[in-house]
Amino acid sequence: MRTRTLIALLLLIPLADSFVLVAIVASGLLTALQTVALVVLTGLLGMLLVRAEGRSTIRSTQRKLATGDVPTNQLLDGGLLIAAGAFLLTPGLVTDVIGFLLAVPVTRYPIRAVLKRYVIGPYLDKQSGGFVSGNVYTFGFPDGGGMADSGGSTDGQPFGSYAAGSDRANRSDDDIVDVDFDTVDTDEEDRSTDRE
Repeated sequence: MRTRTLIALLLLIPLADSFVLVAIVASGLLTALQTVALVVLTGLLGMLLVRAEGRSTIRSTQRKLATGDVPTNQLLDGGLLIAAGAFLLTPGLVTDVIGFLLAVPVTRYPIRAVLKRYVIGPYLDKQSGGFVSGNVYTFGFPDGGGMADSGGSTDGQPFGSYAAGSDRANRSDDDIVDVDFDTVDTDEEDRSTDRE
């Protein structure tokens, strides 16, 4: 369902571009030649901006790698700048506005934060079994006898956590069963039963 929605949105963008261009020419704000010139000018300015931001992102990535840090934000910025370049190369004013939103750092950083929180984080969490968000059990058996798909227990607590209100926090040492696994020589056991 998400793929269909994404394809529908991508098809609506050129349609919106066409309507905006026709509306501008039909309203008499700009002539057809001026509208084409505006589209070309915004595309060229946007590409210069994407180029400058791309160089800045590459330098920032190199600095992060030199210090041994993971350049997560820089990689996301690079992806957003690639998308901005694609939108800016597409003729139209709506795509140019979207491209500028992705290229300018003031608007790109909030978009990056939203992507990290609602798209990338949940995807990585699902793939890693909860290790990204820390919602995994660390010891013992998970509640309910099996590992849940979400990586957490049904009461909202991570598996293995001993929250004050949980059932596990109120258990005493009497609830723990100690099992001794001594090795038993089966031949000696058979001899003892034969003597009796």
